[in-house]
Amino acid sequence: MNSRRSWVIFGIGVFAYLVAVMQRTSIGVAGVAATERFHVSAAVLSSMAVVQLIVYAAMQVPVGVLIDRVGSRALMIAGTALMVVGQVTVAFAPTIALAIVGRILVGAGDATVFNSLMRLVNSWFSGRIVPQLSQWIGNIGQLGQVLSAIPFALLLHQSGWTTAFLSAASVSVVALVGIVAAIRDRPLGSSEGPRPATWRESMRQLRISLARPGTQLGFWSHFTTQSSGTVFSLMWGLPFMVFALGIDPAEASGLLIVSVVAGLIAGPILGLLTARFPLRRSNLVLAIVAMMGIVWALLLLWPGTPPLWLLILVLVAIGIGGPGSLIGFDFARTSNPLHSLGSANGIVNVGGFLASFVMMFLIGVALDAQNTAHTVAGLYALDSFRWAFAVQYVIIGLGVVFLVRARRRTRRLLAEEEGIEVAPLWVALVDAWRRRDGREPGENVQ
Repeated sequence: MNSRRSWVIFGIGVFAYLVAVMQRTSIGVAGVAATERFHVSAAVLSSMAVVQLIVYAAMQVPVGVLIDRVGSRALMIAGTALMVVGQVTVAFAPTIALAIVGRILVGAGDATVFNSLMRLVNSWFSGRIVPQLSQWIGNIGQLGQVLSAIPFALLLHQSGWTTAFLSAASVSVVALVGIVAAIRDRPLGSSEGPRPATWRESMRQLRISLARPGTQLGFWSHFTTQSSGTVFSLMWGLPFMVFALGIDPAEASGLLIVSVVAGLIAGPILGLLTARFPLRRSNLVLAIVAMMGIVWALLLLWPGTPPLWLLILVLVAIGIGGPGSLIGFDFARTSNPLHSLGSANGIVNVGGFLASFVMMFLIGVALDAQNTAHTVAGLYALDSFRWAFAVQYVIIGLGVVFLVRARRRTRRLLAEEEGIEVAPLWVALVDAWRRRDGREPGENVQ
C-alpha cells in the first residue's frame, strides 16, 4: 500500500481518466463542424451529447457491480477500447445516425473509467491520502476539457473532422496500452476479501450497499453539489450569458474556464479538510450548497442586468461544487467494505447526473412556458431565466432534505456500532474554543 507501484498505477489511471474526459467533451467543440458535415438542425445535433450523457449515467450502477465482480482492470480495458471504437466510428460516420452510435460507444466506455480508478485508489492506497487523491483524480481529469477545447479544436479547424477524431482515438490507444501494461486490481496479499462468486451474490451485495445510510449520504451529497455546475456548463450557461446578459459568445466560452480553475484550487483544499475532519464532511457539503444558494440568489434577484463580477462569483461557486461532489465518494468509502465499493461508488455517481437531467429538463420547460411570443429573444430573456434557474432551489432543496435524513441515520449507526457520538457543529466549535482558552469542554463560563 502507498508504494512506488501504487503511484505508477495512479498516474496511468489518472491519464486514462483525463483522456476519457477529453473524449467525452470533444463533441462540445465540434458543433459547427458537425452541422456542416451532417446538415442537421441544432436540436438533432444536440442529441449526440445528450444520448452520450444518458448512457454514461445509466451505466454507473451496472459498471459498479462489474467492478466488484471482475475487477477495475478489465473494465478500464473494455471501456477505453470502446472509446477508441466510438471515436473511429464518429470520424468516418457519413450520417448523423452513425455518429450518434459512435457517441453512445464513447459514453459507454467513459462510464467505466472514473469508478474503476476510484476503486483502484482504495485498493492501492490507505490512510488520509485517499480522500486527497480522490480530489486530484477529479481535478486532473477536468484538464481533459482543456485538451478538447484547445489542441483538438485546433486540429479540427486545420485538418478536418476525420483527422481530428482519429487523433483523439489514438490518444485513447496510448491510454489503453498503459492500462494493459501496468494496471493491476490489487496488491499481492491484499485483505479485501473474495469477489462475488455469482451474479446473484453481486446483486445481493448491491442491495446491501444501497441500504447503507452512508451510501445514501454519498448519493445525496453528489446530488446536491454537482448538478448546478453540470447544468450550467453543459446546457444553459452559454444561452444565459450570451442572450440574457449580452456577453460575446467567445468571451462567454472563456468564462466557463473560471469554474474549472475554481475547482482546481478548491479540490486539494477540500481533500485536506475531508481527511482532517472526517466526522464533519457533511458540514462541508452543506456549506458548499449554502454558498451556491446564496450567490445564485444574489444573481437572480439583482435588479436589472447582473454585473460581471457577480457572474464570476457564481461560476466560482458552482466550480467548487464539482470537487465538493467527490466528498460523496468518501462517504461510500468509509461506509462499505472494499469488496463492494464499486457498487457503492456507482450508486453515488448516479446522484449528480440524475439531478442534472431533471434540472435541465425543468429549466427548459420553465423557459418554454414563459415564451408566449415564441421568439428566441423571448425564450432566453433575462426575466425568463430568473424563474427558470429558480428550479434549482426545488431540486437541490429536496436533495438537502434527504441528505440531512441520511446523515442522521449514518450518525446513529456510527454511535451504535463504534460508540462515536457526533455532536452538532456549534457544540464542537464551542468546545474547541474552550479548549483553546484552557477550559475543559462543557465547563461553565463564569
